[in-house]
Amino acid sequence: MLALNCTQAALEILACCLDGRPCPPQRLGELVRAAGSEDLELAQQGTRALFQILAEGLADPFEPRLCDCYAEMFCRVISSVLPELEADSLLARYGRLRRPRVFAGGSEQARRVLVLSRVTLGADIAVTSLVLDAAKRRFPEAEIVLAGGGKSQGLFVADGRVGRLPIPYSRSGILRERLALWPALRDEARRPGTIMIDPDSRLTQLGLLPLGPEENCFFFESRAYGGESKESLTMLTRRWLAETFGVSDARAYVATSGPADLGGRPLIAVSFGVGENPAKRIPDPFETELLQTLARHHALVLVDRGAGGEEAARVDRAIAATGLGPDRVRAWEGPFADFAAIIAASRLYVGYDSAGQHAAAACGTPLVSVFAGFASPRMFDRWRPTGPGPIEVVRVDVPEPREVLDRTLAAVERLRVL
Repeated sequence: MLALNCTQAALEILACCLDGRPCPPQRLGELVRAAGSEDLELAQQGTRALFQILAEGLADPFEPRLCDCYAEMFCRVISSVLPELEADSLLARYGRLRRPRVFAGGSEQARRVLVLSRVTLGADIAVTSLVLDAAKRRFPEAEIVLAGGGKSQGLFVADGRVGRLPIPYSRSGILRERLALWPALRDEARRPGTIMIDPDSRLTQLGLLPLGPEENCFFFESRAYGGESKESLTMLTRRWLAETFGVSDARAYVATSGPADLGGRPLIAVSFGVGENPAKRIPDPFETELLQTLARHHALVLVDRGAGGEEAARVDRAIAATGLGPDRVRAWEGPFADFAAIIAASRLYVGYDSAGQHAAAACGTPLVSVFAGFASPRMFDRWRPTGPGPIEVVRVDVPEPREVLDRTLAAVERLRVL
């Protein structure tokens, strides 16, 4: 019942925002009290409703006006847990920080560049990696530091210019746990000679948590930047970096330690990960039949088992249903950074809208993205993979397995890489 009440409150608030109606403050208050409760079960339910329904529901349409709704509400959410941060002050600071400006300082102001992880792996490739690339080129003598979790940092472990500041963020943590990182991150951002680049990071709750001095903070409001355009986030990040730091050709990249030895066979990398959004998945028997067809080519098909749980079980079922042996199709298990290295070494990548498609795009690996479950047309535009290699995107509005399979296989044929 409590979960239902939290869900209902979040849906009511979101509906008001989407329709342009005033949000009921009593419903937001109920949700905030639930998320901040000492009762762990209630806190989990309230936090899930706040972030998975409300925050994501306001971010996914990429509508500038919804950024205002988000900021007004989540400044109050933050101050409820961190009372030393007054909501109106946070909102005023956010209004100043979101205004585009050019870095005009010298080397003394930027002896250290602190780049914040976007937390999710796909975003750290499609967005954060461009920021790192631009920072390295704009500040060749500076220390470049990526703040974030180990999985994200693993994407750049082989880049000697990028240092690592471990700042774990639990996407499954309750509200107070998600905000507990603020003092340590604030202290890092306040170190003399440090500038901070925030690419709309969940570490700052999308720019709301105050870190260093405002003149040293550069915030890319990716949900609003680009307005009505149909450009991808990668292209918009590149444009923002050119305007802010004068680096016009920043590129997305990964720098992993390299894949395991797989005997030198041609590889096809596949990911059926959906990032906790089941709407991205095409119903059975799509996955099994896709693997069966890909395995007809003279290559080893490696399917990422992801983080385990439902995704791993689904991969195992799909492979078993092909009736093919491990010399044709096999599951791969390990850190995503290692799978990104496998993607880079593959002739082809095929997968749903997930981190894998962005790794393939950054590495120039020919790819087919089966893109379903997007909340709005602009979300599709923003998250589509962008990179130097050949890319085919199969946009799915109605997830009919046979029709999507035919279109996916046609896209593979068009690439002419097998």
